[in-house]
Amino acid sequence: MMDVAASPTTRRLAKERGVDIDALGAELGSDTVTRRDVERKADGGAAPAAAPAGGIAASAYWQVDHAAHGPVREAAVPRREQVAAANLAAAQALIPAVTHHDRADVGALEAARARLKGEAEAKGVRLTALAFHVKALARALVDFPRFNASLSADGKTLILKDFVHIGVAVDTPHGLMVPAVRNADVKGLLAIAAEIADFAARARERKLRPEEMGGASMSISSLGGIGGTAFTPIVNPPEVAILGLTRTETAPVWDGEAFVPRPMLPLDLSYDHRVINGADAARFLAHYVRLVEAPTRLLH
Repeated sequence: MMDVAASPTTRRLAKERGVDIDALGAELGSDTVTRRDVERKADGGAAPAAAPAGGIAASAYWQVDHAAHGPVREAAVPRREQVAAANLAAAQALIPAVTHHDRADVGALEAARARLKGEAEAKGVRLTALAFHVKALARALVDFPRFNASLSADGKTLILKDFVHIGVAVDTPHGLMVPAVRNADVKGLLAIAAEIADFAARARERKLRPEEMGGASMSISSLGGIGGTAFTPIVNPPEVAILGLTRTETAPVWDGEAFVPRPMLPLDLSYDHRVINGADAARFLAHYVRLVEAPTRLLH
């Protein structure tokens, strides 16, 4: 029988409702069981079919006989990807999202990373630039608490959080996973770097625990190792913003007397416009840039 992943609250509900969670996973053909799966099973329902993306009915124009135009093949979409697709589509449909773009000079950050490389290696830690970004984002969330919030389902209450957990998107062969670095605002750079490396390794082996997922104040999606100059990451509710990073490029920057080549990192901040206005988003990202460009502030 497969090793089924489910959150503690889902397992507790299954026990209360008399549902065998491992058997349900086998019935669904999935290694992940959600609260909704348990409720439907307990209420006598059959295994749920793939939901329309975000509950939105597909256009009739999508129902195409592709084989009429040439040879085709079919590949089943794993249930994990179906659930992710439905959640993303719902987020995109329901959240009035805007993306604000900026860039940061990461020359000082890379110099600081080089200085700390020996200390990190002595402790068995690979210090990546992402650790600096997790620390900078945690600091920015402390300084801008409205970004560390969630909006209630009815839109009437803003839940302000007194914790700072940073979600880190990890690309794996079996899909995207977003574990959260807990209490990143009070952790040191090396501790954060070690945690990120551990998450990445265990995510690839599908060994992340349910309690390590979710609960993030805000997430980072980094495409820097792949490429690109900008993108518009989708806000992952109940978070109200997400930060995207792409590939650093050498660009001419005016220093007051001449253009000089500098390593510039594109930044993409998508945010829920119901909670955050454009001016606050610009201030937040400008503050983030200042933190990244003066990384010694992140060492304390």
